[in-house]
Parts: sequence; structure tokens; C-alpha cells
Amino acid sequence: MITVHHLNNSRSQRVLWLLEELGLEYDIKFYQRDPKTMLAPQSLRDIHPLGKSPVITDGDLTIAESGAIVEYLVERYGNGKFIPEADTPERLRYRYWLHYAEGSAMPLLLMKLIFSRLPKSVPGLIRPVARLICNGVLGKMVDPQLKRHLQYLEGELSKSTWFAGNTFSAADIQMSFPVEGARSRGGLDGHYPNLLKYLEAIHGRPAYQRALERGGPYELLR
Repeated sequence: MITVHHLNNSRSQRVLWLLEELGLEYDIKFYQRDPKTMLAPQSLRDIHPLGKSPVITDGDLTIAESGAIVEYLVERYGNGKFIPEADTPERLRYRYWLHYAEGSAMPLLLMKLIFSRLPKSVPGLIRPVARLICNGVLGKMVDPQLKRHLQYLEGELSKSTWFAGNTFSAADIQMSFPVEGARSRGGLDGHYPNLLKYLEAIHGRPAYQRALERGGPYELLR
């Protein structure tokens, strides 16, 4: 039996969604972040030393990292579902988006989150200076890069319905988290109709809704 070690408001929501799309049976073990530090509890670090989510266990296997989990589940249990045929342009795009999601998109969104919150976490005496520095980093570095990436993603979705082509794939599940993050705090608005259409499409999938029901509240969507 597959067990998803599910940290609240984390990337593991994508794993639940993929499992629902595949129609697999699975268990969920829930973990809650520390409300002050937002870090995972020791019990999750007992599963994997980094205390990150998602992590799944499947028999004697423990697998971490979203992309690795997605590839493992699709290749082992997918029976050809949610992955384009080998040696096709769509397969190459599929592989690209699996890596792009965490390698290119998420670092920018994390920087946006960190530099937006940092001034509130420093002593009041130096808060104005911290805010000045953070606003400078956001305005000159992070926000322009986020805009460039959003324009890029918008253009890619003008070429096909889904990220890897005109058929839904696991690459769309992997890309859901950065696109939702951009909608929440990265500048994704009405200027990007293709991305908004993509979000509407994934949110309307029955498997996505079932994953939300099983995984519980998902504050990133608010």
C-alpha cells in the first residue's frame, strides 16, 4: 500500500491528485507545520531526514521530491496513462515541464515569499531598513523575473491546451503548484488568460476535487 506523508499546505497535494487520477488506493499520514516556524514536525523528519513534503512510502521504498514521485508513480502504476509516447515532441516537453516546475519556477516564488515576509520577522528598530532592502530585491530582481516567466508560460499555453501538448499529462499536475503559487502571490492576473483557463480546467477535474477532500484545506488556493 502506498502511504503519502502529507504536510499541510505543501507540494504533497499534487501527489494526492496524481494518485486519484491513477485510481490507486493509498493511505495518508497527516503532519502539521509549526505555526511559528512553518517547519515540519520531527515525526516527518523521522521518515525522511530533510523533513520535506511530499514523501511517499511504497513497501520498503521511501521516495521524496515531487518530480521523482510523479515519475515513479506514472512509470510503475500508470500503464501508459498521463505520459506522452516515447520519442515524440510531447514526451520531450513533458520531461521539460517536470523539471521546470521545481528547477525554475518555484525558486522565484519562494524568493517572493521570503522577501515579502522578512521585514515582519526582524526587530522593529531595523524593520524600515529591512523593508527597504527587501523591496529593492523584489522590485529589481524577483518581480521582473516572475513577469518574464509568466509571459513565457502564457505563450506556451497558447500553443497547446496542456503543457506537454493537447492531452492532459502528469506534467500538468507537476506544474499546478507553481501556477497556483503565481496566482496566490506571484502576479498572475487577468493579463494571462491562458494560465487562468489552465487553472480553471485543473480545478474542475473530479480527481483534483477528490484529492482536496482527502487532503484537507489547502490555503495556497486562497
